[in-house]
Amino acid sequence: MTFCRKYYIIKVCDVTAMMSCSYSSAVGYIFRRECWLNTGRSDHLKKYISASVLSADMLNLESEIRRLEASGIDMLHFDVMDGVFVDNITYGLPVLEGVRKVTGMTLDVHLMITDPLRYAERFARAGADIISFHSESESSIEATIDAIRESGAVPALAIKPATPAEAVFPYLEKLGMVLVMTVEPGFGGQSFIPETADKVRLVRDRIDQLGLDIRLEVDGGINTSTAGTAVSAGADVLVSGSYLFKASDMAQAAALLREGGSC
Repeated sequence: MTFCRKYYIIKVCDVTAMMSCSYSSAVGYIFRRECWLNTGRSDHLKKYISASVLSADMLNLESEIRRLEASGIDMLHFDVMDGVFVDNITYGLPVLEGVRKVTGMTLDVHLMITDPLRYAERFARAGADIISFHSESESSIEATIDAIRESGAVPALAIKPATPAEAVFPYLEKLGMVLVMTVEPGFGGQSFIPETADKVRLVRDRIDQLGLDIRLEVDGGINTSTAGTAVSAGADVLVSGSYLFKASDMAQAAALLREGGSC
């Protein structure tokens, strides 16, 4: 998988199976303005950085986005909280629509809401490229994955620190990404929970056993002290907020994360 610039939503399939293309036969997903293309298992050596705007200066969000772009950040992580599923409220569809108008970055939307099925299509229409939702939500997991796929976005399933890794196993073949929370969802600036690395490792092992080429994302407390643990466990998408936005040199800070941090 590798990033490239696109605008329209299409699906890339094996030419020999083009007439009966299914989600599982797709060689990769090409989606709004950005794409991941399957270029082989070795590409898991590449690490992607997704910057959580929960830590950005919201009064100057467009300027913050320009800083992300100039620093070579791969994705913009957009946390949506409803005050019910988690004990916090953030931003929603109007802000996402505004962000989509001013950037071509991949929008990595994380729904921490009670009923993601109800809103999945609307977030896709608002500009989400990747939509993560929680296995612990009240929505049907299968139906929510299907709704995200049908809307043209990449489906991702998220799990909290207390949820076993096995919760995502039945759905791996229908996902483009798995998100393992390495802190309790709801608030930024928390410390990485070391025990979650074992869960990341279990998910990575199962992905590899099945021969799948999907991303494994971690979110929570990711900085130069913890990135190495996450990467060693098998993560290839690192969500970082406070560490990146507080850095005097964001590009260098991101480079250190990609390298697995430093002592």
